[in-house]
Amino acid sequence: MPATAANDVDVAEQSWHYLERSKVATTLETNLETGLEPTEVANRQQQFGSNELTVKAGKPAWLKFILQFNQPLLIILLSAGLIKALIGEWLNASVIWGVTTTNAIISFVQEAGAEKKIDALAKAVTTEASVIRGGKKLRVPSKELVVGDLVTLTSGDKVPADLRLVKVRDLQIDESGLTGESVAVEKELGQSGDLVLPEETPLAERDNMAYAGSFVTFGQGSGIVIAIANKTETGKISQLLDRHIDLTTPLTRKFNEFSQNWLLFVLGMATLTFAVRLGRPVPAGVSAFKEAVEPAVALIVGAIPEGLPAVITVTLAVGVSRMATRNAIVRKLPAVETLGGATVVCSDKTGTLTENQMTVQDIYSGGKSYSVTGTGYSPEGEIQLNQLPISVSQSPTLQECLQAGLICNDSHLEFKNDNWIVIGDPTEGALIAAGKKAELSQQVLEKSMPRLDSIPFESQFQYMATLHKTPTGGKVLYAKGSVESILSRCDSSLDTQGNPAEVDREQTHFSVEEMAKQGLRVLALAKKVVPEDQNSVDHADLESGLIFLGLQGMIDPPRAEAIAAVQACQTAGIQVKMITGDHIATAKAIARRMGFRKTKHHRDLVAYTGAQLAEMDKNQLAEAVQAGSVFARVAPEQKLRLVEALQLQGEIVAMTGDGVNDAPALKQADIGIAMGSGTEVSKEAADMILTDDNFASIECAIEEGRSVYKNLLKAISFILPVNGGESMTILLSTLLGRELPILSLQILWLNMLNSIK
Repeated sequence: MPATAANDVDVAEQSWHYLERSKVATTLETNLETGLEPTEVANRQQQFGSNELTVKAGKPAWLKFILQFNQPLLIILLSAGLIKALIGEWLNASVIWGVTTTNAIISFVQEAGAEKKIDALAKAVTTEASVIRGGKKLRVPSKELVVGDLVTLTSGDKVPADLRLVKVRDLQIDESGLTGESVAVEKELGQSGDLVLPEETPLAERDNMAYAGSFVTFGQGSGIVIAIANKTETGKISQLLDRHIDLTTPLTRKFNEFSQNWLLFVLGMATLTFAVRLGRPVPAGVSAFKEAVEPAVALIVGAIPEGLPAVITVTLAVGVSRMATRNAIVRKLPAVETLGGATVVCSDKTGTLTENQMTVQDIYSGGKSYSVTGTGYSPEGEIQLNQLPISVSQSPTLQECLQAGLICNDSHLEFKNDNWIVIGDPTEGALIAAGKKAELSQQVLEKSMPRLDSIPFESQFQYMATLHKTPTGGKVLYAKGSVESILSRCDSSLDTQGNPAEVDREQTHFSVEEMAKQGLRVLALAKKVVPEDQNSVDHADLESGLIFLGLQGMIDPPRAEAIAAVQACQTAGIQVKMITGDHIATAKAIARRMGFRKTKHHRDLVAYTGAQLAEMDKNQLAEAVQAGSVFARVAPEQKLRLVEALQLQGEIVAMTGDGVNDAPALKQADIGIAMGSGTEVSKEAADMILTDDNFASIECAIEEGRSVYKNLLKAISFILPVNGGESMTILLSTLLGRELPILSLQILWLNMLNSIK
């Protein structure tokens, strides 16, 4: 970038969604049609480097190994061995050092390979990109992109850098890894073609932007690169990971506190033993100092439970093995005990608490409201009226409403690996599943009513339309879309039996509001009979004359087992909080369904948005994290702040997540829990991985963790009295002037045998 542009504007701090595209092009000195010239690209690559996340250099292996000895008990053992070496007792010194080194090797092996978070994050944005440079379209590695490049996007592409969109055509981007949004985001530039958003617009609602690492699921578009490498939103997350300060687990905190207190006691007793023995007469030719050192060292060796780390490791390893059978893979041993001591579980919504499968649950058609049973894309379930199953043949209008959802549809369902999955849009998959529950077949309808033409969904119009030939030779147009776009184009509707009727707009809007209160996403469906000689469809055909068929309300429903798990956690005194990138209304609706507990000071669930959190100081945030049960539309750094605020109040926090945006919070939490289907970044940042993506497995893991904690207490209760008895024997023998009944080498041997048992 020319020096003038670099000096006049800090591209990293610009609110690009707030600027007109012409202003963006001027600021970055690029062209909206032809992009940058190749010579300018070379200059910018030389000035600003490649589009790759920088990896923070980790500690060398030798330093990691040395740091394993940085424990009070091991330091005092090393010192005892040094004293033995200085007085010439090399055998004793070698055994003491051998024991401590063995413990250090065990710990080093356990931690080897744990620091891979930034590497995985770098891989998340490595791809190729289509760019326009000097008016020519090129395919280049994403690392060669520079700020100001004009990038084109098409379905299936991974977004290679942060872009300010300048052109879109039915563009939909899956940003779930970055924002937590459960469905693909529809990008738009407004009717003017140059949408400008308020400066405070949350990242999840910036419809004129595309972010590195997200995926294009539908449509086409192009945009100007406004940030690369560490300056992208994904890059900022990598910096949050870099900035993270490792927290000790509850187990290590308790162990360190015990070690320090026990160390002071042991040093005091050893000093007393040394002083008493030094003051006693010794035979001629014998060193009084050497005679005084032996009981002091023996007491130190006897009092320090050098086998305790090994016992803890074995106990935790057994817990890890048992957790694996319950769909929880533990990556770091201390996480087992940590989970057992968790006081707060902060959970993502989509896929963890919910099915991650959109499901139609309510239908309004022909003036009546129907409910739909079953979850996900499975055809198991039925349509009910007043809680009684009905046949759609008894309600022609309901049948038409379902039929419209089946054939005004570009997706389909497939049965793979004992599960129904959607090939295409999750919303359309829900419509197909609802039709199947009424014993309607998408394949049969497509054969009997072949599609002649269609209008794909466009953000500008908020609807999709298809034209079909009927079995009788007529032509009919079906449309689905937002309530506002469809209802305004309807001149009539049908009653329950399929007879023409006026559109009851008041009742329809009431039904929409009722569905919205439940967090349902509502689609309106309509049809229009067109002339038999018409073989194409245009937007003009949908301006008016549509016949309203009904509404279908859908949601990603909560898992039944997750509901029970949330209740079990709350009964056990563990707070459960939902932290999600989804809309606040949807998040609150799911939380209510799952029985999230209200606080004693609030009659209703307390929910906060990311925008509200951004305006809070530390004290206000501390109050919010205690009062709130739902946190919606939160940014990655806000998730991190929430976890830190809970930890500052003494809470032991377990955090779940599956996206790139969850990684900093997963790493900061006392125990980070990633989903098996999540991104590699989240898995590398986590301490534990749920192979079934199910919140219920967290409850099982907590139960297992508490069992491990009890076993650790039993082990410690056995080891400490043995060590205490050995040290007291040495002390009493010294005070009474007797010969030592046991030497330091023998004590080490006995302690290791006890540990093995």
